Amino acid sequence: MTQPVQDNPIYDAVELLKNNGFDGVAEAVTVLMNTAMVAERSEYLGARPYERSDSRSGYANGFKDKTIKTRLGPLPLKVPQTRDCEFYPQSIEKGLRSERALLLSIAEMYVQGVSTRRVKKIVEELCGMDISSMQVSRAAAELDVLLSAWRERDLSAYCYVILDARYEKVRQGGQVLDAAVLVACGVGTDGRRDILGCSVSLSEAEVHWRRFLTTLKDRGLFGVEFIVSDAHEGLKAARKAVFPGVPWQRCQFHLQQNAGHYVPSVSMRAPVAADIRSIFNAPDQHEAERLLEKFVERYQETAPKLARWAEEALPQGFTVFSLPSSHRRRLRTTNLVERLNEEIRRRTRVARLFPNEASCLRLVSAVLMEISEDWQTAEKRYVTFGD
Repeated sequence: MTQPVQDNPIYDAVELLKNNGFDGVAEAVTVLMNTAMVAERSEYLGARPYERSDSRSGYANGFKDKTIKTRLGPLPLKVPQTRDCEFYPQSIEKGLRSERALLLSIAEMYVQGVSTRRVKKIVEELCGMDISSMQVSRAAAELDVLLSAWRERDLSAYCYVILDARYEKVRQGGQVLDAAVLVACGVGTDGRRDILGCSVSLSEAEVHWRRFLTTLKDRGLFGVEFIVSDAHEGLKAARKAVFPGVPWQRCQFHLQQNAGHYVPSVSMRAPVAADIRSIFNAPDQHEAERLLEKFVERYQETAPKLARWAEEALPQGFTVFSLPSSHRRRLRTTNLVERLNEEIRRRTRVARLFPNEASCLRLVSAVLMEISEDWQTAEKRYVTFGD
């Protein structure tokens, strides 16, 4: 039998809209949602309310009040119950999935470098609901399980490893301190680049680096034939302890920057930089050593400190000559990690100050994980073996 118009929930919803306009939308949706859930329960039980049926598989057991936050505002729903307690409306479940998706979107906004206050304002304007700072923090924390799994994943053979660090401001014990963000990249035997891991800590430099490098080995990193990094003392000590005997290439870009500290006058900086570039651009190590000798002779009188420094430091940038010529340009600097640090900086500069190390690590990990996935799906290899 057709349901009388005045008893039809759709009719009730239409009346609410006619009488209240847009102000009645939330009430109309509430009526329709409640009706849809009752219809779902009837389908689950195999019988409508109060209907006698041989196909009935259970019995209704009243309703439970539940308020759902939506873009229309809070909806006071009556969720149908069953005696077996096995039924739950799919329409509500879909709403909960949307709510979870919203929370993850908030977390993603946080990862993209949007500050907590701005996230709160965006959500209030777009979704018409109030989101607390605690909810934003919890939403971001939902990423931790995924990010930890990425940071702790098993590694394999990587012949080239590039290491570098940057610093972020972190609050601890009422003080604002510099936290070291360590990043390691690798080039595998297939020529593809990958981000091996990252770490954030306020501990002493050598202790932090040693723990980080040891973790990489514990996760299965092996086959390292060449390491590129700057000459940071803590990193140098940790590298020798964890990867003894592995050839080390000091970043040529940092070497050229360091030379500026030993140039006695501004007018000499350009020619000195050009001379150092010509040394590093030599076709082989023999030619580089010859040019270095000329460099030392040229500046022995006018810049003795520069000459002494160059004679000791510049050969640390010659290790790359042992690699195939097609690999040298990629492996003579830490530019691979420097570009990652620029991307990290772009995301973190909005936050400016992290409340703790875990918060900083979360954001850095998310940024690097995203880039790592892009690298792994790229068709082009970073270097080519077997030419």
